[in-house]
Amino acid sequence: MKIQSLSVVVPNQTCVNHCPFCVSRMNADKVYRNQMDDNLPFFDLYLRDYLKRLEFARDNGCNTVMLTGNTEPQQNRKFLTYFGMFMQLMKNPFHWIEMQTTGVLLDQNYLRFLRNHVGVNLISLSLSSLDDAVNRGIIDSHAQAPDIRMLCGEIKRYDFSLRLSLNLTKWYNGRIFGNSNNVEDNVKAIFETCRFYGADQITLRVLYSSGTGTPQDQWISENRAYDETVEALRNYVTSNGTVLGVLPHGATKYSVGGLCVVIDEDCMDKSDKVDEDYKYLILQPDCKLYSQWDDPSSLIF
Repeated sequence: MKIQSLSVVVPNQTCVNHCPFCVSRMNADKVYRNQMDDNLPFFDLYLRDYLKRLEFARDNGCNTVMLTGNTEPQQNRKFLTYFGMFMQLMKNPFHWIEMQTTGVLLDQNYLRFLRNHVGVNLISLSLSSLDDAVNRGIIDSHAQAPDIRMLCGEIKRYDFSLRLSLNLTKWYNGRIFGNSNNVEDNVKAIFETCRFYGADQITLRVLYSSGTGTPQDQWISENRAYDETVEALRNYVTSNGTVLGVLPHGATKYSVGGLCVVIDEDCMDKSDKVDEDYKYLILQPDCKLYSQWDDPSSLIF
């Protein structure tokens, strides 16, 4: 079995954000019971089960953990405190720990906690626009949405690696095709903005549609980047970048002006599998491992 990364779902009840394209909202009916609750009578049993799953992934060659979930991971600081302790309890812990977030609720003290106790090395900041007002409107958060430039500066100040995960919304249509400059210069300006923010890596994320007619599908249909926009980005990367390598699931990493760039067109890992080869496994709060976000029958262990 090959596992590229382990997605750890940080348990929470409700997300502070209302991102209209959210994959988790597409699958709101797929609820996994939270056994990682220290108020439960058998918490010690489930704690051992949880550690077994972490060790299973590690024993099968998985080196990377992504702290993520159906909500913002930082909403559950207690769980993150436990997770930092889990790494200390494991004989062979994960040293490569990432966190996926829109950045809400993150301040200096929280960043210090993530760096020092949880052991996070890289923060993957999910942005639906490089314009603060547009990004804030799409997130539609109960919490204060971050000032992108300021938050990126704080992330770099605490010496995290910074990945900007750019959700390719229709905002990019205007940036690339909306003025008199040529297309290549407009695409170049997007990458220069990311570099200005201090990014080390960029993931260009083509928005996923489930094809089942959900409200999220409808929003994506009306607000996703045009195919021409995605193609313009792809052409710039392949024409101006140097290949760094190929990820296990076929996506190519490019060096573009000092940035590591990946185009993610299969964020739900729906491509055909070769043997037991997984882009990621998902450790849900029920203390079990799954291979798909939207299908409980994908239970592995």
